[in-house]
Amino acid sequence: MADRTIEDRLREEYFDLLPDIRRVREQLEAEVRFHLLTISHSLRKHERLEVMSRIKECGSAVDALRRRQEGREFDSDRPEVYTLSALRDLAGVRILAFPGGRLTEIDQVLRLRFSSWHPDPVLDENRDVLAYKYYGYCAEASRKVQGEYQVVPMLTGLFWQVEHSAIYKPDPKLKDVAKLPEMQQRTKEVQSALQKFGEEFERLVLGEKDSSK
Repeated sequence: MADRTIEDRLREEYFDLLPDIRRVREQLEAEVRFHLLTISHSLRKHERLEVMSRIKECGSAVDALRRRQEGREFDSDRPEVYTLSALRDLAGVRILAFPGGRLTEIDQVLRLRFSSWHPDPVLDENRDVLAYKYYGYCAEASRKVQGEYQVVPMLTGLFWQVEHSAIYKPDPKLKDVAKLPEMQQRTKEVQSALQKFGEEFERLVLGEKDSSK
């Protein structure tokens, strides 16, 4: 019988970790929803806040770990050094907010609860923070699996979902499409337009609110 490959070992590890991954997702989502209750109850009619959770699938987890290696390949002579527990986002929560003025408030509230978690912000092309992102352990749920939460402008987050589903999910060959210069340029244009829409909407709403005083 042929020796198991590194991928075989990692797939086995994934299903060993799956109960912990599920507990982390449930714990993290419950805590995020609880700590954002005050904000949720104070939203105005035009404001939106959604909390979404997800678990990274087995194949995606193995691919993510592979991409972190030199040359994006596993070293078959060192199978013992690879573990999916090194990934920071096996379980994750994404908080979507519209308009963007709520992002800082949400971030500050969650930082009080997750003060020991490590920041890893998503930056735009100007090196400004596009989305807040943090990772760490939910000790009550697992000491083996890390969780991640993101605070993202809603329009940007919804675009990420469409982009990911259209390009990365259906066919591995489509991943090359995202790397094409023209597609990268269009992606930047869409993200920039969504940011400008949110900023202009908020400016007009705040201006209308001030004029009504």
